Amino acid sequence: MFTMGENVRRFEQAFAAKFGKKHAVMVNSGSSANLVATGALAYRRHRPLQRGDEIIVPAISWSTTFYPFQQYGLKLRFVDVELETLNMDVSQLEAALTPKTRAVAVVSILGNPAALDVVRAFCDKHDLIMFEDNCESMGATLHGKPAGTFGDVGTFSFFFSHHISTMEGGMVLTDDDELFELCRAMRNHGWTRDQPAGSSLFEPRDDDFFEAYRFILPGYNVRPLELSGAVGLEQLQKLDGFTAVRRANGKHFSERFANDKRFIIQRENGESSWFSFTVILNPEHGADRKRVMQALKAADIGYRIITGGNFLRHDVIKHFDYDCVGEIVNANIAHDRGFFVGNHPFDLRDRIDTLYSVLDAATR
Repeated sequence: MFTMGENVRRFEQAFAAKFGKKHAVMVNSGSSANLVATGALAYRRHRPLQRGDEIIVPAISWSTTFYPFQQYGLKLRFVDVELETLNMDVSQLEAALTPKTRAVAVVSILGNPAALDVVRAFCDKHDLIMFEDNCESMGATLHGKPAGTFGDVGTFSFFFSHHISTMEGGMVLTDDDELFELCRAMRNHGWTRDQPAGSSLFEPRDDDFFEAYRFILPGYNVRPLELSGAVGLEQLQKLDGFTAVRRANGKHFSERFANDKRFIIQRENGESSWFSFTVILNPEHGADRKRVMQALKAADIGYRIITGGNFLRHDVIKHFDYDCVGEIVNANIAHDRGFFVGNHPFDLRDRIDTLYSVLDAATR
């Protein structure tokens, strides 16, 4: 048995218990978690998402935060991010609201919790769905509550560079029984097999021959492997230790770069799980990012764009129904003048010192 089975089931149970949620559904990636969660919201009985509905989204996130919303016919309303946290500027939420708004997709960028409590209160006030993409921020907390548990659905990724890894893998968390059943069906061909006893999605029939392959939803095949479930069980036990080391590295990074106005670094909201170390070259100081990139490359320091940068700047946006709420300023600054360097669950203090020295020399 290489496809999902007992190890996946045990990992789902352990993951739900770890984060204090009722249900967890494992899939083959965080991207697939976003896909089946969106699909589940589109097929629920009461007020499902429908084509033409609007969803408020941040200008910075990974591409597969946005793709499922486009694929299910939603209109995206982009709001800018805060320059220092890199998360959605929640002061724009009221301006983004229209009679067609049905949901807010909130993303905690690179380990740093977004204003999840503010978004939760806004969604409750206006009867909106809170879709929480936590694929980059496992282990982060806000007011002691884990990121990924504020939304009606929360998604996680276990990609090889993330906080824990099953090589490829993802998870959907929810307390909603119907969404749980819908996600289980949608990850697995949209059929009735793998549904919990007493599922509300269908009425069982007596014909075993037909029931074995009975399709009830337009689903996918995004099942995880047993090996991924087994690895996940072991990795989950190490999450707290991994996160503690990442936070120690983050503390050293923050102290090393503190009060240096040439660099804008990510300001923690709550307790970050420090996916990486973000640096934005302060526009007021005029440093040349190309020169900085050359210096990093010469020093053999890896770097990359901040979570894909401003999504509105990518060619694929021509395929979306979207608009922007106000001017998008900070996401463009992060796109044009920012980058990140990876964090890892081992002591990086000496390498962080080297990073500072290289950036110091390259921006003089």
